[in-house]
Amino acid sequence: MMNGFVLIDKPAGMTSFQITAAVRRKFGQKKAGHAGTLDPLATGVLPVFIGQATRLIDLIPDRKKRYLADFMLGITTDTLDNTGTVLTDQPFSHVTKQKLQEAIGAFTGEITQTPPMFSALKKDGVPLYKLARAGVDVERRARKTTIDKIELVAFDGMCGSLDVVCDKGTYIRTLIDDIGLYLHCGAIMTGLRRTASNGFSADQCVPLDVFLENPPETFLQPPDKALQDYPAVFVTPKQAVRFQNGGELDRTRLRLPVDAPIYRVYGGDTFLGLGEQTPAALKPRCVQHNS
Repeated sequence: MMNGFVLIDKPAGMTSFQITAAVRRKFGQKKAGHAGTLDPLATGVLPVFIGQATRLIDLIPDRKKRYLADFMLGITTDTLDNTGTVLTDQPFSHVTKQKLQEAIGAFTGEITQTPPMFSALKKDGVPLYKLARAGVDVERRARKTTIDKIELVAFDGMCGSLDVVCDKGTYIRTLIDDIGLYLHCGAIMTGLRRTASNGFSADQCVPLDVFLENPPETFLQPPDKALQDYPAVFVTPKQAVRFQNGGELDRTRLRLPVDAPIYRVYGGDTFLGLGEQTPAALKPRCVQHNS
């Protein structure tokens, strides 16, 4: 059974679920899952895990996301992007590049966002975008996020592009809508590309059509490549067997390189899984069987 992940450069017009299903079918695997949902409108970095590696998705270290976001001033829509119904149409000639830079500065650092209705966030197990399409509006709790950087890449007086580095869970369409409100003219997102996620960049990804036209193992990455933030510990053959059978390893018999809560565990060159440190032992957190 194949075990690992592929870095797909997601095309526009498909859901992350559809991409994952296509990868699963290509590998002939029963299990597959993606790390970090992208809207159908968006393109860019989408890691898709298969086999036992799917167990690691929730344990991938949180890393910053990076996006190239296109926007247009002057209108607002119910979806906060150019696919929705226009709600307002306002003049924007007062917005100079200097005023836009001032607005960008106001949303850099820790900010509070209200998740949009057209998002993958779930309410009682139902994605909000499905409720929105049914005409249902539900209360969403505002949440804090951090925008590390917003750089104005281009601006022609009406349309432009932003390079955004932010925490996971940041809603870029909401960011653009909030900037539009700040400028008293409204703004919508007209395009979105994720250029970096989970420590990987877009230039490391393969377009979906290229992936589907070639042997899938050509693009398969080892599961531990997504876990490099965790320090590595190497165990003996006997310890490896014990670890893979769910047994804890005595800390006094291990050479832990640094003090950390979680380690990548190896038997020789073989990745065995993740181990969690306790006061007396290293216990299996997510075992990867290699047979």
